[in-house]
Amino acid sequence: METFKKPHIILKHLLIKGEKQIGLKYYPNKSIETIVGTLPTVKYSKEFRMHYVLNEKSNLHLIYELLKPVAWINGSHFFPKKNLKTSTEPKKFKDFHNRTSENGWRFVPDSFIQKLELKGYAFNTAKTYIALFEKFSNHFKTRELMDIDEEMIRKYLQNLVHEGRSDSYINQSLNAIKFYYEIVEGMPNRFYSIERPQKKKSLPKVLSIQEVQAILSNTNNIKHKCILSLLYSAGLRRQELLNLKIEDIDSNRMVILVKSGKGFKDRLTILSEQVLEDLRMYYKQWKPKTYLFEGKEGVPYSPESVRKILLRAAQKSGIRKAVTPHMLRHSFATHLLENGTDLRYIQTLLGHGSSKTTEIYTHVAINRIQEIKSPIDFLNLKEPDQNFSSQVIENNKKT
Repeated sequence: METFKKPHIILKHLLIKGEKQIGLKYYPNKSIETIVGTLPTVKYSKEFRMHYVLNEKSNLHLIYELLKPVAWINGSHFFPKKNLKTSTEPKKFKDFHNRTSENGWRFVPDSFIQKLELKGYAFNTAKTYIALFEKFSNHFKTRELMDIDEEMIRKYLQNLVHEGRSDSYINQSLNAIKFYYEIVEGMPNRFYSIERPQKKKSLPKVLSIQEVQAILSNTNNIKHKCILSLLYSAGLRRQELLNLKIEDIDSNRMVILVKSGKGFKDRLTILSEQVLEDLRMYYKQWKPKTYLFEGKEGVPYSPESVRKILLRAAQKSGIRKAVTPHMLRHSFATHLLENGTDLRYIQTLLGHGSSKTTEIYTHVAINRIQEIKSPIDFLNLKEPDQNFSSQVIENNKKT
């Protein structure tokens, strides 16, 4: 079997225009370049001949998260004694209560964590809220949280714009701030008048049917194949897949019960006969106890493991674009629409509360676009009109 050698990336300390940056030095590689291009506010320095991002802890973690599956990362300039480890990161809500502060870092109040848990927020969403609110509260470390007013929050959000943060990042930051003051402290609509960034209407990124076929064909492990097949065949979100239990697969009705999806709503989606056959093979080999896909000691499979499975399969397939698990869900919806499935049924399968959310897929479905002829196809470019050419030459002589 041919072995795949990972390329190397060296992280460098750079100082550009008085700001500390993280430089990424590597030999030209399309896969790496694609992933690097997704890093927030990434730029290229002609002077240092490498890409770079702002030297922040969040960016450093993101570099490892996105690039570690595809490359060996030399971060010795940033971690001289040990490599980056994520084992100390909270895995459960209670882990947030047991953290020890470093350099006077101000943690979120326990009531913030408690309220997230009681309201049933997904753990990944909770982690994002906690991280963003802690960044906010440490920006005003010398002030009591209740002394921070609306104008100060506006300036903080403006500062995020100057940092080059995405609209999504700024919106989530405001959500975390509002969650504390309005939900935890019970002050409804205190910051109602704070302006949000205008939401950009970007199209969902989808894979072609041929690309999905290649990905699944290059997934040899039956467990991994079932994971990717279910994401695509049932239009599942990654966390919905990981929350599935064995009894949620109803082979009699050929449906999958998705419990507490986004917005805490249950729904049914389709179960493919092909996928059911693979699931039966998988069940006999792996014998999961509670969750359909389990890691060690019977805990649910990790989101990071799913991402790595997909990245490896995409690499083997020669797909150069940055592929994410959510792209399989987008592809499910788009391919159904292209094959004539009513938009209302797709909305139900995806669990969208509004038809407007589902309508975005009409902009990426290409079956109707392919039927439209470009006006250039009406021209006869293979046999140029000699009379026309002569007329153009004659006109040019006169001018």
